[in-house]
Amino acid sequence: MESVFSKIIKREIPAHIVYEDEFVIAFLDITQATKGHTLVVPKVQYETIFDMPEALSGKVFEVATKVAKAIQKAFNPEGLNILSNNGAFASQSVFHFHIHLIPRYQGDDLVNMKMVNHVNEISKQDFEKRKEAIKASLS
Repeated sequence: MESVFSKIIKREIPAHIVYEDEFVIAFLDITQATKGHTLVVPKVQYETIFDMPEALSGKVFEVATKVAKAIQKAFNPEGLNILSNNGAFASQSVFHFHIHLIPRYQGDDLVNMKMVNHVNEISKQDFEKRKEAIKASLS
């Protein structure tokens, strides 16, 4: 079954894309658990890391490192969580492998890494600003 991420890759639904190459795409997570929360996703759909070829996972993690550095430059967080849930038991909800880059800030509301959905609190303009800040920091 085609994932929501595959639909983003095919531009069937909108996303705030911060990076894209032949193999990988990165875009702001719609929940924005914290400012700059970004997903790094291979363009070919593999359900979990266990299904993905190692060469592709290397490319995905290379992009994750690049985007993490851009987030650091753009927003100067206190730290950053890197998270990937693989399988339903591990709380995976979109069955298309992806890596969460979650910037951490003093006083953020991530307790025990429970993600809080802020989609209804963030304007389209705020998403655009966050997207542009990360894109500008990818140099």
